[in-house]
Amino acid sequence: MVTRKFPRYPAQISSILMQRDRLKYNAALRDVSVKGCRVESVIRPFTGMQLEVSLQLPGEATPITITNAAVRWTGSHGIGIEFLTIAPPQLERLNQLITKLSSATHAA
Repeated sequence: MVTRKFPRYPAQISSILMQRDRLKYNAALRDVSVKGCRVESVIRPFTGMQLEVSLQLPGEATPITITNAAVRWTGSHGIGIEFLTIAPPQLERLNQLITKLSSATHAA
């Protein structure tokens, strides 16, 4: 069993993964925490690959963008991504998202 410092919350959010060479891949975010997420995508990354992650929230024009992230694992259940650094405005938006997801999870 994996023990996490920060809980992950289920989500269904459209995302874009961008490699350093600027290739973009659509992804479906499946769960998220303040330090990372799990996505499903056609991309076949390697562990340690550096990425930029954009989370397109429903009803919002501007995505949450994490410019410094890395692949930590890949497998049949998706791709595990760690957020390495997040700009303060993006972190605030991410925390707001996690608060909403946490409330929805506890209400269910």
